[in-house]
Formats: sequence, C-alpha cells, structure tokens
Amino acid sequence: MDRDQANAHWGAAAEVIDWVRAPETILDDSAAPLYRWYSDGRCNTCHNAIDRHVEAGRGDELALIYDSPVTDTVTYFTYRELRDQVAAFAGGLRELGVGPGDRVVIYMPMVPEAVIGMLACARLGAVHSVVFGGFAASELAFRIDDCRAKVVLSASCGIEHARIISYKPLLDAAVEACEHKPAHCVILQREAEPAGLVPGRDLDWETVAGTEPAPCATVAATDPLYLLYTSGTTGSPKGVVRDNGGHMAALYWSMANIYGIDPGDVFWAASDIGWVVGHSYIVYGPLLRGATTVLFEGKPVGTPDASTYWRLIERHRVKVLFTAPTAIRAIKQQDPNGEGAGAFDLSSLQYLFLAGERADPNTIIWAEELLDVPVIDHWWQTELGWPAIANFAGERFFPVRHGSSGKAVPGFDIAVLDEAGEPVPRGEMGALAIRLPLPPGALPTLWNNDAGFREKYLERFPGYYDAGDAGYIDPDGYIHIMARTDDVINVSGHRLSTGRLEEVIASHPDVAECAVFGVRDEIKGQVPLGLMILNAGVDRLEAEIADEVVALVRREVGPVAAFRHARVVARLPKTRSGKILRATLQKIANGEDYKVPGTIDDPATLDEIAPLLRGAGS
Repeated sequence: MDRDQANAHWGAAAEVIDWVRAPETILDDSAAPLYRWYSDGRCNTCHNAIDRHVEAGRGDELALIYDSPVTDTVTYFTYRELRDQVAAFAGGLRELGVGPGDRVVIYMPMVPEAVIGMLACARLGAVHSVVFGGFAASELAFRIDDCRAKVVLSASCGIEHARIISYKPLLDAAVEACEHKPAHCVILQREAEPAGLVPGRDLDWETVAGTEPAPCATVAATDPLYLLYTSGTTGSPKGVVRDNGGHMAALYWSMANIYGIDPGDVFWAASDIGWVVGHSYIVYGPLLRGATTVLFEGKPVGTPDASTYWRLIERHRVKVLFTAPTAIRAIKQQDPNGEGAGAFDLSSLQYLFLAGERADPNTIIWAEELLDVPVIDHWWQTELGWPAIANFAGERFFPVRHGSSGKAVPGFDIAVLDEAGEPVPRGEMGALAIRLPLPPGALPTLWNNDAGFREKYLERFPGYYDAGDAGYIDPDGYIHIMARTDDVINVSGHRLSTGRLEEVIASHPDVAECAVFGVRDEIKGQVPLGLMILNAGVDRLEAEIADEVVALVRREVGPVAAFRHARVVARLPKTRSGKILRATLQKIANGEDYKVPGTIDDPATLDEIAPLLRGAGS
C-alpha cells in the first residue's frame, strides 16, 4: 500500500473501534522509521473487549469457556460476568497503587484468572507482561527487573499432564534475585498445591478480587498495552511493545477477514497466554470481535488422550481451531489413522489454522483428509502481533497450496531479498523482509530500546523490517517460508532449506515428525543431519527406515543435499510453544558450548539426545 491507500484502509478499520477521541491522524511518520498509528486517538482496550458488548445488549452471551482436562473442570463466563470480575479485580489492583503506565508481570497457568488479570491491567491503562508459567526463576527475574514491575500476579502451581509445577518457589527465587523488588505479589491458590505467602508482600487473589469495581481509564492509542519478551535464545530477551489503538484495529480486522469469525462464533486458539498467539487470539482478538473464546488447560495428547481436540470441538461447537503444526503431528504420531476423531461430531468446524512452525505438506494433507475442512498454514511472529501471510476464511478464500503459508495480508508489503538487499526473482530463495511502515498491531519499538529496535530489525535492509526467515515467492504470489535464516544449510556452496528436507522426510509413511539441521563437514562445509520420530505402532528396524529416508531425500532433492545421516529418536527438544530447538541441536552435534534455552519445554530431552549427536559434526 502507498501512503494514501494505507490511510484509507486503516482509517476504515479504525471505525469499528469505540474511541474516547477518534483519531484524525492515521499514520504518523514524523519519527520515521519509528512509525505510529492513530497517534492523536484516545481509547481503552478493555472497554472494547468487554464493556461495549454488555452495553450493546449482549451481556448474557458467552465470552469465555475454560476447559481444563487436567482438573476435570469446564466453566463458562458471559460477557457480563467477565466484565464484573475484571472490574472488581482492577479495583483491587488500583488499591495496590497500580495505575496508567505501571507494569504488572503475570506468571500464571492457563486459568481464567490469568485472562482476568490481563484485562484488568488493560482496564486501568497499566502495562502487563505475561511470562509463561513455569519459566525458570532467572528468566522471570530478568523480566521483572527490565520492566520494573510494580506488582506480580501468580499462582501457587501449574498442572501439566499429571505433573504439578510449583510456581511459588520459582517466584520467590526470582524476586530474591531481582534488583527491583515488586511491591506486591498476588497469588491464586490452587487446590492441587496451595502455597505459603510472604507476609507484607504476598496477597491472596480472592482478597484482592473482592473490592470496589474500577472504571475503564482513557489512554493514548500509542500507549503500550503490553510487553512480551522474546525468548532470548541468543542474547538477552527483548521486550516487544504492543500499543492500544493499532492493536485493536488490526486484531478486529483479522478476526473478521482472516479467520472468518462473527460475533457469537466460537473460536479456539489452542496455545498459551504466555505466547503472542495467546495474547492475540485467546484473549484480545475474539473478545474484541464479540466472539466466544476457549481457554484450554491441557495438551493435544495425554490429557487424557489423542482425541482431546476432537472432544472439545464437539463439546463447544468450535467453528475455527488455531493450533501449532507440532500439535497435529503429536496427534498423528499417537493416532496415525485418525481413528479417534470418528467418535465425535465435528460438523461445527469450518477451518483449521496452523502457525508457529512450518507446516509440512504431509501434516496438512493428513489433517485435510481427517477433518474434511480447509487447513490453512499462515505465518507471523511475536513482533508482528498478527498474521502477515495467510489465507482468508469465507468469501476471499483462495486455493490452499501445500508448503506455502498463503499470500501477503493487506498492510504487509513482503519482499524476498539477497544479501545486498535487492529483490530476487520469483521462485528464488532469499531473506524475507517487509517494507516499512509495518501496519497497525506490529511492534512500534522495543521496551526502552529504540536503538536496539533499529539495530535488530531495520539496519540490515534499510527501508525494510528484517523478519529473520528465509523463503521464496512463487510465480502466483504464494509465499513459502522454508527456514529461519540461520537454519539454511550451506553444502559446498549450495543453500538448502531445512524446511524442504523436512518436508521430504515427513512424507515417509513411518515418520511422524522430524528435524533437520546442518553440522560441520571438513570437505563440504556443512551437511544435513536428520532426526525422526516414528509413528506409534511402527515395529520395523530403525536402520531400514533410515536407509529409506536417505534414499527418499536423494531422489526428491538430489545428491547435492549430501544427506546421509538419519537417526530415530523418541522425542525432540522443543520450546513450550512447540518450536524445535535446531540451533541448540546443531551446537551439540558440533561440540560447541551451548546454553539450555529458558523456553525449553523439558530440558531432559537434550540429555537424552546428546549421546546420539556428539561427534556428528567433523
């Protein structure tokens, strides 16, 4: 879009928002490349997410469904009930001195109180920073210190499968390590494991929640709504800033135009509030649109089985499910023939959206055949806040192309560049970049770090945002994300994407999931190494399967891939959001020092897999 088109498009998108003062300036480029949207507007996100629906006569409609197979609990909240609980808790935070601009860290499991805490901060104009429940104390301490949190909201414990994760000792250790001490910690006591409270600092959630309701504060559209820290697998975590006005306009537009959700529809993002998907599409997006959102405390398998997703779709009449490819692969690994879905009525489901890692064609085809609905891979990042590459549910839907994340979403001018920053021909792989300005909803900067924002995202390709991913655009405008830029393998000068190699390996009928990364080779520079998880019930010799996979890659990709090593593993090390830790695996294989990422789901996976990798890189 040019300047006039952007003003027209996002000006129209802003008209659906309730403004205290409607913006006259749509795009403010006075501090370019630090662009701002709706800079003279005044608003409140909580009002738009809850209060306005009650005021419009929809207070008795469902806003939030909490479904927790780990506690065998299902709870329903109408918009009126959610508003009343949010307003009361916001009143309690106000009595603790929390006001506009103050920061509140939220370190909680997937429970309704976590959503209430986020919305209560938005109601007061405070800035929340959610930290994934169970993160290491050092990671939590960094975030408390960096944003100088006035209050921390937490819980006594989290529950994953049959395992209790004690949050309170981690919180205590984090606060002890902090240079900046929060004034108060508000603790939700869970029956599975209550915790002791520190006198003078800790408060019981119930006592804070039972106070005089607080009204919605008015804030500038450009004031921050929340901070969400990047994983920090390299360097220190960086606080991504999300503003109020642009965030609302973008999410509302995406719910209607990308996901095809209308008021009253049931939308389920099977993610976690600790991730950007949880912020955008568990909490804010569906509520801004007036839909019903599902908050799920469980896993795709093991809580209690591989049919959990199908059970919830039937129970809550879910229209659109959004999950990670790794979740579908986990279900497929446990139930390769999809027999579990046959016991449930899935007729309400119209679309399945996937994001978080590249969705290989084999996974998409398996889900398409099982569910008989369009399966849409789409692409975005924590920094962007909402999809940049997608398809469109409803009237604008175009044919799915397996292996592609779709086409550029309006507002995102996407290019593929070479190392010199020049566009490459269609079909040729290069670095993915987005021409500035980024649309509303994307990060305007990093927390207290404009210089770091410029350095990390804007300097490599002037005039563009550097996405850090590699891919290509085909002749029909479909965009294919093939790997993180750092994951591209250079074999004797030939650049190979991990995504393409994984796509081929995953097509083997016995393979449920795989990961490919480059290891050092004295002659070729790098060669690919593949790790595979097999489908449940496969009882063939692992060496025989590995030989077949090597031959398959040689046939489909060619000898240039120099792919000779495929090894079977029981599981792969992943972040809690489902991303495979390829860079860490590469360091282990090359004999390099590595740091266990704070985002890792289970550190024991690295101990299990390290003996298979040592010495793989020459």
